Amino acid sequence: MSLAIPEIVDLLGSRATTWYGQEAVSQLEHALQCAHLAELANEAPASVVAALLHDLGHMLGASRDAAADEDGAPTQDDLHQFVALPFLRGLFPDAVLEPIKLHVDAKRYLCAVDSGYWAGLSPASKHSLELQGGRYDDAQVRAFEDLTFYAEAVRLRRYDDLAKVPGQVTPALEHYAALMGQVAVS
Repeated sequence: MSLAIPEIVDLLGSRATTWYGQEAVSQLEHALQCAHLAELANEAPASVVAALLHDLGHMLGASRDAAADEDGAPTQDDLHQFVALPFLRGLFPDAVLEPIKLHVDAKRYLCAVDSGYWAGLSPASKHSLELQGGRYDDAQVRAFEDLTFYAEAVRLRRYDDLAKVPGQVTPALEHYAALMGQVAVS
């Protein structure tokens, strides 16, 4: 069952107002910043929408209730990159869905191929990386590079890492709702 664009906007407007993990921004601020960074980089509209929706799984179902320690840090991976896909399939093309599905793997990939990447991760991202399986080995790197949307997922991951700036000004959610409408499959 696919969500409709107004339902996605409502979901982002209501459930995304909580803090984004242990970062200093809300989930909505993170999503808007990520989409804005993709837009500033002249990404295709589908990539901008993927950037906006990449963490929608955090707001759906069981992923919102993942186990956490006394400091609020998760103690298991919530697999959020997969949770939203059934709700978006049928509404958006693979150019939106695949980067969302691969953005966690892109972090694992970047830790393997970019020696400075790990050092730039926030403490919360470093913690979640360990829950998500850690850095890729050489065989996993090669397999990831064979995937059709791996490059888009890597760029999305980089926007994801940068989209944690308190008070950052971005276009409003309505701007991206219009873009979702342009990208949606007929």
